[in-house]
Amino acid sequence: MSFHEKIVLFVALLAWGVAGCSKHPSSGQESAETGAVGTKVVLALNWIPEPEFGGFYAAREGGAYRRQGFDVEIRGGGAGVPVVQMVATGRADFGTVGGDELVTARARGADVVAVFATFQTSPQGIMAHASRHLGGLREVFHSGTLAIEPGLPYAAYLKTLFPWDGVKIVPYDGGVARFLADESFAQQCYVTSEPIAAKRQGGDPEIFLIADAGYNPYATIVIARRELVAEKPEMVAAFVAATAQGWQSYLVDPRPTNEVLGRLNPSMDPVALQAAAAAQKPLIETDQTKRDGIGTMTLECWRQLSTQLVNLKTIDRAPDASELFVGVSRR
Repeated sequence: MSFHEKIVLFVALLAWGVAGCSKHPSSGQESAETGAVGTKVVLALNWIPEPEFGGFYAAREGGAYRRQGFDVEIRGGGAGVPVVQMVATGRADFGTVGGDELVTARARGADVVAVFATFQTSPQGIMAHASRHLGGLREVFHSGTLAIEPGLPYAAYLKTLFPWDGVKIVPYDGGVARFLADESFAQQCYVTSEPIAAKRQGGDPEIFLIADAGYNPYATIVIARRELVAEKPEMVAAFVAATAQGWQSYLVDPRPTNEVLGRLNPSMDPVALQAAAAAQKPLIETDQTKRDGIGTMTLECWRQLSTQLVNLKTIDRAPDASELFVGVSRR
């Protein structure tokens, strides 16, 4: 069976609810790639436990992974954790990365593919003070100070759209202290993080999503080795199905899982966890996911992202978009 034929099988298994997974052996003695009951699977995250990963923890804590025959170890990450390399070399079965990171990695030879996309709308944005009454993202660059990492792809994209000569660019430090102290200060943000922190400290953040400007890579995507997808499509499809169940559960009621996240990440209290879960929900659950299922991806979105990264000179040549992902919707 060719790789493409095996991908067709993978897609069919997802569309049919992974009907064949009930045939997995129950001995728990086979390798992780068999999907046997109790077999170990490693999921490497690219950041610390937060609500942006809530569905994965919900799948583990609520038993969705266990019912599909997996004992899933979720490894929290952080800045600089080489998730792509971990997955590509087999140190992790699955991992989470950003869509632009996957395209870049594939263009440089990493043989990994996306099997699930959590965020349909990128949660990356620019946060400014509502008191400035800015009319849109363009006006952020007219005056004041902006804290941003200029080397990131989305920053390069914004440079192609707007002149930056009216704003002072300073390094982004990850906090909100300068934002709270200076009404003319704006900064890059993740909708589940800095705006919530600023608002809780009396700030008036207004968020301008980068996606609204036309750069919208999938975020918190799950990747796997292409070899694993080709050789064990039933196992991968079962993991994806359980992950989707976890996210559906988390979107309905994040509170039980947030209790777990709070223990794993004491820096976020229950109020912050609930606020983050609410902020991200419309970016994960969209009209398309209601039609095609949580985690769905399309060929059109991957092709557009690949073209943008070539135009930004992030990569020299776009990989075949149809080889970047597997999933239910391939329009």
